[in-house]
Amino acid sequence: MNVLERLDASLSFPEHEKQVLEAVQRLAAERIAPRAAAHDESGEFPWDNVRDINELGLNSMFVPAAYGGTELSYSVYLACCREISKACASTGIVWATNFHATGPIVDFASHEQKSRWLPRIADGAMVALALTEPGAGSDATGMKTTFRPDGEDIVVDGSKVFITNGDVCDVLVLFGKWAPLGAGRDAISIAVIEKGTRGFNVVRNERKMGTRASSTAALAFDGCRIPRANLIGAPGSGLPMLFHFLNKSRPSVAAHALGIARAAFEDAVAYVNERVQSGRRILENQGIQFMVADMATDLAMCERWLWHVAARIEAGETETGQESSMLKMRASDLAMRITTDAVQLFGGYGYTCDYRVERLMRDAKITQIWEGTNQIHRQLIGRSFLNKRRG
Repeated sequence: MNVLERLDASLSFPEHEKQVLEAVQRLAAERIAPRAAAHDESGEFPWDNVRDINELGLNSMFVPAAYGGTELSYSVYLACCREISKACASTGIVWATNFHATGPIVDFASHEQKSRWLPRIADGAMVALALTEPGAGSDATGMKTTFRPDGEDIVVDGSKVFITNGDVCDVLVLFGKWAPLGAGRDAISIAVIEKGTRGFNVVRNERKMGTRASSTAALAFDGCRIPRANLIGAPGSGLPMLFHFLNKSRPSVAAHALGIARAAFEDAVAYVNERVQSGRRILENQGIQFMVADMATDLAMCERWLWHVAARIEAGETETGQESSMLKMRASDLAMRITTDAVQLFGGYGYTCDYRVERLMRDAKITQIWEGTNQIHRQLIGRSFLNKRRG
């Protein structure tokens, strides 16, 4: 048993969660992974994988038991996310986005709202979260989508880009600004739009470098009318909600990245153990051993930090912003480096589509960009050490 296998074995889950994780590992190995190359090649949405995930009832782990869920631990969710992403990064994004978008409903919606939406999500409804806009990426507070109250309704106008699951979702959790409060950050609010609502339009799906089977849509809202009862929380209360859910979604992005990294590492180690050059296996060369040692060490340390952050979140700690940023930044940088090194270790073969390391390298790149670019996370982490000025 190598160090990474020992790290996995050290994780302690209750028996019912172990059974869920083992079922996910079987599904990932036997059904999701064999389909990944074809989904990447065609770019078609992985509905077959979504159906298999729903047959296991995996969406229910996001949802409290009172609303039809199983309410499993955050740690076992992250472990499942890593396993699915290891098998197919596109499917990992699709499923993780369901978690990201469900979070604001679970944490901030009223009982009536939860009763409307959460049982559907637990049963497998697709969910999306719409935050990013053409002129407001890393600075999400610059969004221009507006919510205008009109009697018992809200009229939504604006646009969003790079919205995962945006074209396939049944429930869209949308960020905008409450028009009567102006255009500042104190006007940011959250509302839910359901599939088929008039004025909610899919403009296009993006063609991407990697995770090509996960849909990434541009959306438009043109006089889109929804019930005022779809507003989550009070008008202008969206910014604290945003910061709250980012602390949970960023470790999820890290788990996704670490799944990609683990897949690339395992493929690379298997290859350098088998590939013979000049009469000996490649891994017998000291230079190659150094590369493998660096990858294994950084992967083990980053995964340990993943479980540390997960434990703090499960304990109810709210001051985890810097820890989550460190985790997301390091895990995604590591995924990009390990996949790049894996391609290098495969040599010319790594540059072809005959081996999945080239796909993993393409898939890894987005993890450095979404949920805040790594440059933004470095700024957040560094800024947290500024001492307050005196006087």
